[in-house]
Amino acid sequence: MKTFHELKLSRPVQSALDELGFSEPTPIQQKAIPVLKEGLDVIGQAQTGTGKTAAFGIPVAENIQMIKHVQTLILTPTRELAVQVADELKRITKNLKLQITAIYGGQPIYPQINELKRGSQIVVGTPGRILDHLQRKTLKTEHINTVILDEADEMLDMGFIQDIELILNRLPKKRQTMLFSATLPNDIRKLSRRYMVNPVQVSVTKGNETADTINQLFYRTFEQHKLDTMTRIIDTENIEVAIIFCRTKKGVATLADALNSKGYQAEGLHGDLTQPQRMNVMNAFRKKRINLLIATDIAARGIDVAHVTHVINYDIPEDPEQYVHRIGRTGRAGKTGMAITLVTPRDGRFLHAIEIKIDNKIPEGVLPDGQALLKRKFNRLKEGMSEPGKRHQALYESFANELLAEQPAEKVISSLLAQMLSVDSLHIPEEYQFGETGGEKGMVRFFLNVGRNIDLYPKLLVDEISNLASIPKKDVGRIDIFERFSFFEVAQRIAPFVYESLKQEGLNGSRIYLEPAKPPQRSLQTAH
Repeated sequence: MKTFHELKLSRPVQSALDELGFSEPTPIQQKAIPVLKEGLDVIGQAQTGTGKTAAFGIPVAENIQMIKHVQTLILTPTRELAVQVADELKRITKNLKLQITAIYGGQPIYPQINELKRGSQIVVGTPGRILDHLQRKTLKTEHINTVILDEADEMLDMGFIQDIELILNRLPKKRQTMLFSATLPNDIRKLSRRYMVNPVQVSVTKGNETADTINQLFYRTFEQHKLDTMTRIIDTENIEVAIIFCRTKKGVATLADALNSKGYQAEGLHGDLTQPQRMNVMNAFRKKRINLLIATDIAARGIDVAHVTHVINYDIPEDPEQYVHRIGRTGRAGKTGMAITLVTPRDGRFLHAIEIKIDNKIPEGVLPDGQALLKRKFNRLKEGMSEPGKRHQALYESFANELLAEQPAEKVISSLLAQMLSVDSLHIPEEYQFGETGGEKGMVRFFLNVGRNIDLYPKLLVDEISNLASIPKKDVGRIDIFERFSFFEVAQRIAPFVYESLKQEGLNGSRIYLEPAKPPQRSLQTAH
């Protein structure tokens, strides 16, 4: 199927797609729409941003009746996604006289009741608020013939399984059920077996691999250097709009405050925000009034902003599935996106798990040194100086004349530049300064308490170190393996990452003891 016209859609739907510029179906649309038009139950596996809303929205629009009763019910995990799905369905059905209602918590319920009373054909909502309407009998179910679970894995992760089952049990048994999910864990499969009839599974994820339009990089850093590393990345990359992920609400707030104090345009998005606050942040992000949105995984659920150029994992996700889900928010609609991950020495096992999941090695990025970064900042400052219409320009010029009257111009400018352009130095933290270990110059030598007794040999040790710490094999130096212990050397730059990775993961299936080697003792005898 090369165009939507091959689907022989009704004239109102096809003309709406033409007006929207939808000419060629995405893979999930190609696979799902023909099956759904036949009225079959479908399990669709696809990431956010693959066009799955239209994949179920087009068949819904084709099958809807012009009667003022709810016929299609769509469940979403978040208020944000409910609004987005409703908006997209309104665009697809713009030539049909349909009423589409989004109902969710955090808003007064009575306006929603009044909207339902006026007669909606399609209702999109979050499980809790949908269940509330069902219990109040303000949402009538007798004419519902289609139910859709969107982002089903997210709804289950958020603890909605009981609400979903209560809702499904209140709906007519004779219906078409669609389930769309980025992943298909056992709980999803159990749900489908219980509430779907011979579902057809369509998938475009190819094992959840990441899109070809997303370039991926990781940067090694230390926990105490993460903020400085983050600012170097922002100053290095051409970031138009970025989503930055933190693990906790506190981490979001702390990073947002820190970036704003350094002059960046950042806002935090986390679960403690009220719905109006959340809407304000998202509106500012969509309109590019801010270009850095910092969020937790839960707060970011349902975010669908097409122009995201970068996704940055300030905290690496511990679940590889979450990594795929996070970075899928960039590189959409044929555009190229960038996914960047900060990796501390203790994060090696998470990076390793991600690389196994995506079946690919993520390249390591190299941050510019202090001088190169200062040069970039200086060039940006020069560009900004050409902008006209600065406030208080006359006053600034009088200050400049006063300074130049007292000091040579070079001294004045260099002093001001030193205050404006600062770059923090990134030294190895004390706990990873291993000192003299007897290794070659630029190398750290480690002692291992295992050797040939666990079938350890040089190639296996190099492979294990390279995989677990995500380092090039060439960064492993001399190896000496004995019966019950071994020595190996690695480049000083990556020694902390190797140290933490092996301590946590072990070697060849065995737990190990690892420590920096002690340098050989010099002879106490004096040569005569």
